[in-house]
Amino acid sequence: HVQLVESGGGLVQPGGSLRLSCASSGAVSDTYSRYSLAWFRQAPGKEREGVASISVYDTPHYSDSVKGRFTIFRDNAKKTLYLQMNSLKPEDTATYYCAADRISSWYAPETLAPSRYGYWGQGTQVTVS
Repeated sequence: HVQLVESGGGLVQPGGSLRLSCASSGAVSDTYSRYSLAWFRQAPGKEREGVASISVYDTPHYSDSVKGRFTIFRDNAKKTLYLQMNSLKPEDTATYYCAADRISSWYAPETLAPSRYGYWGQGTQVTVS
């Protein structure tokens, strides 16, 4: 059962902005505030890489490539995760995935590892050109 669904992707010019959303359902939605959340991206021929994460305490963490340009935030009332993407670059082009899992401890570098997350959306395409 799909418990995370991304939306908001599209085609944007370099320097433009997009806001991605990740709606939840099922088990993730039932106890949403207990889940650590993250955004990942994957370009053709490349491995999935962590973009940004946010803890149950709203502590964010970003990859170096997006610091200062992207903002991750969560709305526990709406049970939705967001990624505000500004100053987009062609190298940001990828399929973007949201992910969720219960993580008992928070060591920021580890929160951008795909293996830490068990729930995944199907992805939304972001093309910067």
